[in-house]
Amino acid sequence: MLPRAEAVATLAREPFDVLVIGGGITGAGVALDAATRGYSVALVERGDYASGTSSRSSKLVHGGLRYLQNFDLGLVREALLERQINVNVAPYLTRPLRLIVPAFDGQRLDRVVGLGLNAYDVMSVDRIRRRRRRHDEADWSPARHRIISGEEVVERIPALAGRAPTSGYLFYDCQTDDSRLVLTVLAEADRFGVVAANRLEALALIDEGGRAAGARVRDKESGDELEIRAATVVNATGVWADRLRPAELYDEAEVPVIRPSRGTHIIVDADRLPMHGAGAIVPAGSGRTIFVLPWLGQTLIGTTDTDHGGDVVHVKPAEEDIAYLLDAVNGFFGTTLTPADLAGAYAGVRPLISTGDSGKSVDISRKAELYETSSGMITITGGKLTTWRRMAKQTVDRIVERDGNDARCITHELPLGMAVASSDLVAAPDWARDQLAGRYGHVAHDVLAVAPELAEAIVPGRPDLLAEVVYAARREQARTIGDVLLRRTRLALTAARSLTPPVLARVADVLGDELDWDERRRAREIEAFAEEAREEGILSAP
Repeated sequence: MLPRAEAVATLAREPFDVLVIGGGITGAGVALDAATRGYSVALVERGDYASGTSSRSSKLVHGGLRYLQNFDLGLVREALLERQINVNVAPYLTRPLRLIVPAFDGQRLDRVVGLGLNAYDVMSVDRIRRRRRRHDEADWSPARHRIISGEEVVERIPALAGRAPTSGYLFYDCQTDDSRLVLTVLAEADRFGVVAANRLEALALIDEGGRAAGARVRDKESGDELEIRAATVVNATGVWADRLRPAELYDEAEVPVIRPSRGTHIIVDADRLPMHGAGAIVPAGSGRTIFVLPWLGQTLIGTTDTDHGGDVVHVKPAEEDIAYLLDAVNGFFGTTLTPADLAGAYAGVRPLISTGDSGKSVDISRKAELYETSSGMITITGGKLTTWRRMAKQTVDRIVERDGNDARCITHELPLGMAVASSDLVAAPDWARDQLAGRYGHVAHDVLAVAPELAEAIVPGRPDLLAEVVYAARREQARTIGDVLLRRTRLALTAARSLTPPVLARVADVLGDELDWDERRRAREIEAFAEEAREEGILSAP
C-alpha cells in the first residue's frame, strides 16, 4: 500500500470513479473488483483496516452447516462455492480444516447429522482435492465426510482422551486469518491502482443535485477535513451501514436497518486443550453448538450469537458469554477451565439485517443484501466472511450495469499473492517459518528484507517477529501498537497475557523508529494500547 500521507494527499487531489467507504473484507473486496474492471478507486476506513467485524470472526471459511437446519440451502450452496474459490486464489491463507462430531459411550452417530453432511457433500461440487505442492505438504483431502473410529478421534483431538469416544463424523471446511485476508486483498487492490487510507472518517456525502458525488471526510490523525470526489459511492461499512444516512440526500426507508449480533470468542493455550489439526463441534445447550478449533498454535473457542444493543465500536466479550463458552467446553471435554486460563478473548458484532420481526439473531439469515438509494449511493451489507468476494461482485455488477459497460468480474480467478515454501525462508528462524509462509506467502521474503536484524520474537515462545512490526508500518499503514498486535500480527489475541511492559516497550521502540515518535510519544502510545485493550476486553492491559 501507499504510505498513508501520500495516499491522503492523492485522495484530496484526484477525482475517482468509485469511492468505497469501509475497510473491512467487504470494502476491500469491492475495491479490488472495481479496480480489476478498469475503475479508478478510492477507499477510506474510519479506524484501522479490519478493525471491526472483519478481525473478530470465527476464522472460518465455510458453508455454514447449521444453516441447513433452517433449510437455507441457497446460502449454504453459495458459501460452499465461495469457499472453494478462496482456497483456489489464496491456498496459503485459506486452508482446509478437519472438523469432527464425536460420539461417546457406545452411542450411535446422529443420523440427522449424517444426512446433513451428505447434503453438505452434494452441494460442495468443487471439492477440495488432495494436492501435493512443494510449499505445503499438508493433507488436502477430499471434502466428502466419513466416519472415523474412536481412536482416530482421540488422535486428532487429544483433549477428548479422557472421554473415550467410540466414533465420529469427520468432515472438512476451511480456516483463515481474517484480518490478514483483508490486508492481502488490499495489497492486491493496491497493485491495480486503488488508493486507500485508514483513519479517515466519512462525515457526509457530497450532494450535487441530489446525487452523491463523493464524501467529506475527517483525518482522525491531523483533524483536517477534505473532500474526496467520486462518480459512485459504495457504503461497505457493515454494522454501521445504516448510520451513513444524510437526510438531505435520501429517505431513511431507502437503507437497511442493522440488527447487530454479538459473537464472543475465547482462546486458551493449546496445552490446556490440545487439538491436533482438527476442530470439534461441541453442543452448547438449547440445540446450539460451538466450535473448538486449532488456530495459530492455540485453541479458539466460539461463538455466541446474542442480540447486541451497546457500543458497536468497542465490543467487549461479556462475562455471561465467556461463562457460556467455558461451561460448554468443560462439560464436553471434562476440563475445569476458568477465565484465568484464557490466553485472550475478543468479541465482534455481525451486521444482520432486521426483518422487522421479533426473531432472535440466531434465526436471521446471513444473506447479503444490496441497496441503492435515490442519491445513487450503493450499500452492501449482511453476509459473512466466506462470501466476501461474491458480495463485492454483486456490488460492482450493479455499478457496471448502471454505467452500461460489459466489464466482467475476474476475482474468482485472480491469485491473491503467491505461496512460498517455509523451507525457502532461510532468513527467518526455523520456529517462525511456517507462520510467516501461511501469513504472507511469497511476501514473507519482503517482510524479512525490511529489517533482517529484527528476525527475533516479539513474545518469547511465539513465532511473530519484530521485523513484522517494521513491515506493518512501511507497507500496511500500521499507525499504532494496536494495529500491529491486534490486526497485523494476532498476538493480542493468541498471547494477550504475555504482552508485558517490556514487550510493549520493545514494540513501541521499533514502531516509533518507523513513525518518528519521540520518547514521550512512545509512552503515550503504550498507554493508548492499554486503554484499547481495556475497551476491547482482550485481557492484555498491563
